[in-house]
Amino acid sequence: MGEEEANKMEASEPKELQQPVEEEKDAAHENDVPEEKSVIPVPEKVVAATATEKSPNNRDKVLARVETEKRLALVKAWEENEKAKVENKAHKKISAIGSWENAKKAGVEAQLKEIEEKLEKKKAEYAEKMKNKVAEIHKQAEEKRAMIEAKRGEDFLKIEETATKFRSTGYTPKKFLGCFSI
Repeated sequence: MGEEEANKMEASEPKELQQPVEEEKDAAHENDVPEEKSVIPVPEKVVAATATEKSPNNRDKVLARVETEKRLALVKAWEENEKAKVENKAHKKISAIGSWENAKKAGVEAQLKEIEEKLEKKKAEYAEKMKNKVAEIHKQAEEKRAMIEAKRGEDFLKIEETATKFRSTGYTPKKFLGCFSI
């Protein structure tokens, strides 16, 4: 991979190196033309760069710069690759944590539902027991009412019999209204 990038970098030399040579040729042709036409002066930096390009030291500088650019490009590619790896690793861990969280939530919700079902069952059982107790209490109350009604009926019969006996014999009851008794 590094060799391919190096070949690309060497094949495409910076345009700065190629353009000044063309500009130098244009500048040579412009000098032949009479000065009546407006001539665009060539910047001194470009002229200085073209003059030094031909020297062997400059070639070494250019090669060193290309090598530096190549190295920087490789470093940048490595950096982006490592950042992508870190990002993917973090995303994978976050996804795993999310699925873990969802699984735990589902487990807790299942437990909650189970407990709620047990509570509903117990509630229904207790409600049934309470209804049975209420029914038993009602039954006992009805029995007591029936006994009282029966006793009242017996007492009425007894009183009526006693009253008919007093009428037939002519006796007055001894316990008739204690305050009026003679």
